Amino acid sequence: MADETTEPIIEDDPIEVRKAKRAALIAAGRDPYGSRFDYSHHVEELVEKYAGLADGESTEDEVRVAGRIMARRIQGKIAFLELADATGKMQLFCRVNALGDEAYAELCDLDLGDWIGVDGTMMRTKRGQLSVAVASFTLLSKALRPLPEKFHGLADKETRYRQRYVDLIVNPEVRDTFAKRSAIVSAIRRYMEGEGFMEVETPFLHSIIGGANAKPFVTHFNALDRDYYLRIATELPLKRLLVGGFEKVFEIGRQFRNEGMDPYHNPEFTTMEAYQAFSDLDGMMNLTEGCIKAAAQASCGTLQVEYQGQTLDLGGSWRRASMIELATEGAGEPIDFSRTREELVAILEREGGHAEAAWGKGKLIAEIFEAVAEEKLIEPTFVIDHPLEVSPLAKKRPDNPELTQRFELFICGHEYANAFTELNDPVDQAERFHAQVEAKDMGDDEAMGFDADYIRALEYGMPPAGGVGIGIDRLVMLLTDSATIRDVLLFPHMREEAPAGAKAADASAAAPAADALPVARGAEVIDLSQAVIEPLFADEVDFDTFSKSDFRAVKVLACEAVPKSKKLLRFTLDDGTGEPRTILSGIHAYYEPEDLVGRTCIAITNLPPRKMMGVDSCGMLISAVHETQVEGGEKEERLNLLMVDDRIPAGAKLY
Repeated sequence: MADETTEPIIEDDPIEVRKAKRAALIAAGRDPYGSRFDYSHHVEELVEKYAGLADGESTEDEVRVAGRIMARRIQGKIAFLELADATGKMQLFCRVNALGDEAYAELCDLDLGDWIGVDGTMMRTKRGQLSVAVASFTLLSKALRPLPEKFHGLADKETRYRQRYVDLIVNPEVRDTFAKRSAIVSAIRRYMEGEGFMEVETPFLHSIIGGANAKPFVTHFNALDRDYYLRIATELPLKRLLVGGFEKVFEIGRQFRNEGMDPYHNPEFTTMEAYQAFSDLDGMMNLTEGCIKAAAQASCGTLQVEYQGQTLDLGGSWRRASMIELATEGAGEPIDFSRTREELVAILEREGGHAEAAWGKGKLIAEIFEAVAEEKLIEPTFVIDHPLEVSPLAKKRPDNPELTQRFELFICGHEYANAFTELNDPVDQAERFHAQVEAKDMGDDEAMGFDADYIRALEYGMPPAGGVGIGIDRLVMLLTDSATIRDVLLFPHMREEAPAGAKAADASAAAPAADALPVARGAEVIDLSQAVIEPLFADEVDFDTFSKSDFRAVKVLACEAVPKSKKLLRFTLDDGTGEPRTILSGIHAYYEPEDLVGRTCIAITNLPPRKMMGVDSCGMLISAVHETQVEGGEKEERLNLLMVDDRIPAGAKLY
C-alpha cells in the first residue's frame, strides 16, 4: 500500500482518513470496490454445520465467505475480525504467519464497515469461538463513513428512519422486523390463492376519486393533458372485474392519501383488497379471520402474540357485535336512532367529541362509538351494522335501511380491516354518488366523485358480492410488536432534511431582510412583511386575575395524533413535578408529532381539566397566531407553537 497520498490526512476527521486510504489504493493500482466474489457458504450454514466442532479443533475444510467488518481486535501478530453477512456474524482468525507481512498489514488497515471476501478453513478457538482461519482476503467495497457507535434512543429515531440503510446495518432486530413483514405478505398471498382467489393489478392513476373518503394526491398526465389522482383505494376497479365474470379477485398494493402522519397512519400505505362474487359480510369475516391467522402463524409461529405489553389470543372465533351495541355499552345508556339528534349531540359532547351541524344521527352514532368504545376493543372484534350515513358503498340491511352490511375489525383499539356486503344496485349507487358530489361542492375535499363508468358497469349487472380491505402495515405492526407505522416501513416519508455543514460565509450571504426573522433552531427565514396581526384587546384584565395563571416551561416527552381527529395532538409533558402531564392541542394542521418531541414549550398549567375526545386535557400550550397575505390577495392563518431555549428546565415559572 502506498505510504503517501496527494492530499494530507486530517487525523481527527474519520471520513477524510478513509478517503485518503481509498486514494492510496487507487494510486497503487488496486480497486477499492472489488468485483464478483463467489462465496461458498452463508454464516448461518457454517454455524449449523460446525456446531459440533470441539474447542481448539481445526479442520482442513475450505470455505469462502463475504460480508461487512463489524468489529476488530488486533493483538500483535494475531487479529480477530467480526464479519457479518445477511444471516449472522462469524469471527475471522487472522495470523501474520498465514497471510504474510504485507497482506496482514493491509488487513489491519481495514476499517469497520468495509466489505471483504475471505478464503480460509474452519476452526474453533480454545475459548470456544467458531472461526474462519483466514488464508487470504479481498477488499470488495471501501466504506468512507464510519458506522455509529450507538444507534438507539429517542435522539436517533429520525436518523434511523431517514438513514434506514444504517439502521439495518447496526440493528439486527430491525432486519428481523422486515423479514417478518415479507413472511406476512407471502402468507396472505398463499392463503388467498389457496382460497381460490386470483391476484390482479389495477391502475395507480385514476381520473376520478373513488372507493373511499380521503384527500388524494394530484398529478398531471402529460400525454392526456389532464390531472389524475394517485389511487386512494382499489375497490372500484376490482368490482368492475366481478362484472366481467371473475368470481374471486384480490390485490396487494399501495394506496395514497394526502393526509396527516401519526403512529398508525402514513400517506403511502399497503392494503390487501379482495372481492368475492356470491358472498356476503359473513363470508368476508371468515376470510379475514383466516387470512390474519395464517399471517400470524407464518410470522410468529403462534396465534398468541404480544403487542405493546398486551397478550392477545388470535385463535378461536372472534367476537361480532353491532356498532350500536358497543356504543351503548361504552356510553352506559341507549345509543340508537330512536334518540333525538339533540340527545345524541349532548352525549357526544359529554364524551369529549364535537358535533358538526351537517351531521345526521348516523354520523353522530359513529362518532359516539369512536369516543366511548373503540379503544376498549382489545381482543379481535368485528364491529358490524354501521350507519348508512358513514357507509356510502355498503349494502343496506334489508330489515333496517338506516344500517348497512359492513364491518370494521378492531384489535387493541385500532382498525385492521373494513368490509361490506357490496352494493350492486346501480340506481342506489348513483344516488349515493350524487350525495358525495354535493358534499364535495360544500367543501368536503375527501368526498368521492361521480364515477359514471362504474355506474355503467353496474348497469350490466354485478353479482351479489362481499369485499374486504386489510391494512398490511398495521397488521405488520401488530405481529412484530412495533409501536409506530414508521417502524414497519423501510423508507418512511420524512420532512426535508436540514442542510448540514453550512459555512459561515453561506449564512451571511443569506442574511434576512430587516422585516424578516429567523426561526429558532434552523436556518429558515420567514418573511413577515405581509403578516396581519389581530388588534390588541381593548378590555382590561385586572392584575390579580391575570397573576393566577401559572405559566411554566414544559418538555415534550411524547406527542401523537389523537385517533379520529384531524386537528388534535396529544402531548405528554414534563412539567417539573415528576408526574407526566397530558395536554391536547388543535395544531396538527401546522405540526407533525415527531417534530415536537424533545422541544421546550410554554403552557398554562393550573387550568381545570377539560375533556377532549374522551381525554382529560390538563392545561393549555401557548401558540402565536397571525394571518398572512398570499397570492391573489387571500389571507391564510399561520400558527407557531411557542418554543423556547432547551436550557430552560422543565417547570421553570414565567413571570
